[in-house]
Amino acid sequence: MPKYIEPEAYAEYRRCFSDPAAIHASCEDYRAAASIDLVHDDMDKKVACPVLVLWGAKGLVGRKYDVLAIWRERATQVSGKGLASGHWLAEEVPDETLAEVRPFLAA
Repeated sequence: MPKYIEPEAYAEYRRCFSDPAAIHASCEDYRAAASIDLVHDDMDKKVACPVLVLWGAKGLVGRKYDVLAIWRERATQVSGKGLASGHWLAEEVPDETLAEVRPFLAA
């Protein structure tokens, strides 16, 4: 169990991922990323609503990609930043994650 995930939260992850339907849905998300999502990425139409992009600056995404530049190719109103975490933002830096999400949703 990762040290930054509270035991109660980890138990909930285990409960949810004990359901074969949840595993199937997760796999379908990855399958889409390697298929239909690529088709959608090639479309000329951009997402028009505001988009908040948060990522773990210490994770693979933060180390390898210019996340805002990538999203600006796909959406017209993009804001966000990398947070001082790895992949699990809400678990690793919950206060910082909430501090970014709350004003975005209030706008």
